[in-house]
Amino acid sequence: MKATRLLLAIAAAALMAFTATNAGSQAYPTKPIKLISPYPPGGGTDAAARIIAQALGDQMGQQVVVDTRGGASGLIGTELAAKSAPDGYTIVLGNVAPLAILPASTSRLPYDPVRDFSPISLIALSDYVLTVHPSLPVKTVKELLALAKSNPGKLTYASSGNLGAPHLAGELLNLLGKVQTVHIPYKGNGPAAVAVMSGECTMMFGTGPSVVPHAHSGKLRMLATTGPKRSLENLPAMNELLPGYDVTQWYGLLLPAGAPKEIVDRLNREIARAIANPKIAQLYVALGTQPLSDTPEEFLAFIKAEKEKWGKVIKTANIKAD
Repeated sequence: MKATRLLLAIAAAALMAFTATNAGSQAYPTKPIKLISPYPPGGGTDAAARIIAQALGDQMGQQVVVDTRGGASGLIGTELAAKSAPDGYTIVLGNVAPLAILPASTSRLPYDPVRDFSPISLIALSDYVLTVHPSLPVKTVKELLALAKSNPGKLTYASSGNLGAPHLAGELLNLLGKVQTVHIPYKGNGPAAVAVMSGECTMMFGTGPSVVPHAHSGKLRMLATTGPKRSLENLPAMNELLPGYDVTQWYGLLLPAGAPKEIVDRLNREIARAIANPKIAQLYVALGTQPLSDTPEEFLAFIKAEKEKWGKVIKTANIKAD
């Protein structure tokens, strides 16, 4: 009799625990969620964050508030997220610089991109566009490389800042193309584009929104895109001439490490639902990005692969963090 009562008590306790856990996951979220965007307002990262924040808020019935914490190539906001409570109410928008390039360039980073986060899903990818001043006597990547080889150290490329993806795109061009071009960092894609349009710099790897309108007006000339396949106005992809060349900007959402699996899974489902919405997808397309979603496991593997790839480039080019 006592054994029967003990088994019933254990079963009842287990049922209560399961019910409580299930109810908690169903109830989430019960208050507004903070989405940290680790770059200044007004740029591509900020826009990507606001699109997904609005979609998730509409779907989940709780406001998702974008908190812009720019600085240090995304380091400041990313560190803040890593040190936040893993309760599902602080999310960070991650991208290639703070999660792959910076970790590969220094051992003194205040967070680990793998150990300190629970990846949820990628949300968008975008290529950069190799763009030159229209007076440069080249119309193809092959012609550009020939000019660079005959003028070592004389061609310059502008970027949005040291150790950002546009900077590394130029270093990869130097390595795979066996040329010597000189990096000139600026404070953002906008100033970099102005530098090329004015003739202050020879070329740049810019985002679509920052260079396409100027190319259409004749102030810039686009040569190629940097992703694995053609993606813009039938421009060739860089790897058609330089096999292995692949540079993409990417955006994904992460929680601090230790977040409950049921919350990670819930957010993953909601992201997939949002990206599948044609209206949301079109907003990302208008931003010059390719909307997508994946699993937490796939996103984690992607981050590891990006860190390894850029680590090799940084080591080979002997690039030092500021």
